[in-house]
Amino acid sequence: MKFNLVEKLALLKAIDEVIQIDDQIKPGELSYMEQLSEVLEFTSDHLLEARDVEPAEAIAVLGAMPVEKQQALIRLMTEAANADGEVDVKEIQFIYRVFSAAGIEPDI
Repeated sequence: MKFNLVEKLALLKAIDEVIQIDDQIKPGELSYMEQLSEVLEFTSDHLLEARDVEPAEAIAVLGAMPVEKQQALIRLMTEAANADGEVDVKEIQFIYRVFSAAGIEPDI
């Protein structure tokens, strides 16, 4: 799935926050980000730029994306939470806060 630059930065912001929420970046999380960088075609510069995006702006962009892209976001954020083999409660809570704030309904 192709994301435009604005969507990509908002997506990276959300995924990066999931990975950093426990104040540790583990090898599995680094590996996940490396794989994701190839799939989504982003660089470390994009990630640094995404970290500067205001949270409210990222939420607005994520909420405005088409449903298919929102469903991809759900998958990517849950994969990021599980990238180190351990899903922390803080990661799940953050993911649900993002979905709720952006008005995203998981397609269960």
